[in-house]
Amino acid sequence: QVQVQESGGGLVQAGGSLSLSCTASGRTFITYSMTWFRQAPGKELEFVATINSSGGGTYYADSVKGRFTISRDNAKNTVYLQMNSLGPEDTDVYYCKARISGYEYWGQGTQVTVSS
Repeated sequence: QVQVQESGGGLVQAGGSLSLSCTASGRTFITYSMTWFRQAPGKELEFVATINSSGGGTYYADSVKGRFTISRDNAKNTVYLQMNSLGPEDTDVYYCKARISGYEYWGQGTQVTVSS
């Protein structure tokens, strides 16, 4: 069983920045594909960004491209989401997912609130 835990959420003013972290347990973190999603109340889960196991491949949703950056530190079993130029539309609960050999493990989420 892989434990996934997000952190770093909070309240920020529009135009500001915030950095989220996600740690995943296990000795083979380097093999995990890691993905960030977000969800607002009453809305569907939205893909944000993903990074492959080596960290060389990333992919972003159009809504965050150029503003958000996903990265990982395999030595720390951690993936990051640097969010810049935040707007009220980025207010959501952000979830981290680890994918290993077809299995998926989710964190509990961290709230990001952007005030206008």
